[in-house]
Amino acid sequence: MELYLDLHSQPCRSVFLLAKAIGIPFEFKLVELSAGQQYSEEFGKINVMRKVPVMKDGSFVLTESVAILKYMLQKHSSSLADHWYPADLQQRARVNEYLSWQHMNLRAHGSKVFLLKAVFPVIMGSEVPKEKMDTAVQDLNQSLQMLEDKFLQNKPFIVGDKISVADLVAIVEIIQPVATGLDVFEGRQKLTAWRDRVKKALGEKLFAEAHEVIMKVGSLPQQMQNNSNLEMLKPKFQKLFS
Repeated sequence: MELYLDLHSQPCRSVFLLAKAIGIPFEFKLVELSAGQQYSEEFGKINVMRKVPVMKDGSFVLTESVAILKYMLQKHSSSLADHWYPADLQQRARVNEYLSWQHMNLRAHGSKVFLLKAVFPVIMGSEVPKEKMDTAVQDLNQSLQMLEDKFLQNKPFIVGDKISVADLVAIVEIIQPVATGLDVFEGRQKLTAWRDRVKKALGEKLFAEAHEVIMKVGSLPQQMQNNSNLEMLKPKFQKLFS
């Protein structure tokens, strides 16, 4: 199995973490987004959408992180601990419920804060207006509150007493704005305790390995300066954040 990844990307980290955690052998194929490698002719032949992650299992190529996660879980279900993607109908439905919700909520809002704080100044050549940043952080806080109130409630993990793929997808999204210096765990004891349980379940070493790159996001502007596609990205950012 080949996994085309850049660990700056939250979905890539969830795929990386799951493969490592459940012991799936794979070849790590780095696609440096900050260098514009996703726009290369070679990568375009693998994924016409020019996004990561991409999984190649023999001749079978699959895009979209949630689809890749479910593929890996279902392919290895016979040798896999059930808690990752429970066979029980209702527990699995809870996992799928979270995976469906997060796209337009925690993922969207965490990504927006990250892009505004870490990427916007590089591409646009100016800091983000304060009111835009304040609104983005407010939206993120609302998603974090929903994660606590609706999905975690008083449980150790999103689907009960043990970690599942839903927790992986959640934690990588939360670390994204954290990497820019925004402490989203401040004042959130429930969320902090859950984060610590996720780290312990995965192993501190693996968790650190997956997030080493993103926690050095301060070096991203320097990396992006050599990206010839920066000018192409300006209209996209203007449209996104106007």
